[in-house]
Amino acid sequence: MARGFFITFEGGEGAGKSTQIARLANKLRGRDFDVVVTREPGGSPGAEAVRHVLLSGAAEPFGPKMEAILFAAARSDHVEQVIRPAVERGAVVLCDRFLDSSRVYQGVTGNLDAAFMTELERVAINGMMPDLTLILDLDPAEGLRRATARRGLDTPDRYEKETLAVHRRRREAYLAIARSEPERCVVVDAAASPAGVEQAIAAAAFAAIEKAGVMPKALAGQ
Repeated sequence: MARGFFITFEGGEGAGKSTQIARLANKLRGRDFDVVVTREPGGSPGAEAVRHVLLSGAAEPFGPKMEAILFAAARSDHVEQVIRPAVERGAVVLCDRFLDSSRVYQGVTGNLDAAFMTELERVAINGMMPDLTLILDLDPAEGLRRATARRGLDTPDRYEKETLAVHRRRREAYLAIARSEPERCVVVDAAASPAGVEQAIAAAAFAAIEKAGVMPKALAGQ
């Protein structure tokens, strides 16, 4: 059976990743693809247990290195329990955040050693690199405004509460990743209308899936 396809969605707070993942999933299912939607931190039972520790800020007092290790542990479980089996059966996996979030949030703005982050990433993903990464690019001030509106009266999570300057550094870090890995990364203007963003994402995703030769379920014999 042909290998599936692994797409990750990245970007700052409020960029609209969750909304756009749902829209792309609907389009793919409409064309009879086997689709798995998942997220990080989380996505598997073990990783979901770590998610609360990370987003609640419970690990923050132990520093970014401990947070990076927890993210890696959650990612390893997620990869082996969910992502790899789905891709191996021929599914298209859509993941809300993956390794680039660790590179940006813990590596760049956490000021962690690059060699340490590289080795942690290698162990955590165990070869499961995304086939396509869609980076939803948005001015951080607008992203935080959107995140605040979406959150309502709920408390900001561990990362939403950080300063605008930190969020701006993260945006630049994502764009730097896109420049360094253009064969994997596509930058999408998340300031466009939701329909415009959806169209840009669908065009990039379907082109990459077609190029990889991934087939809908009926054609793949599923």
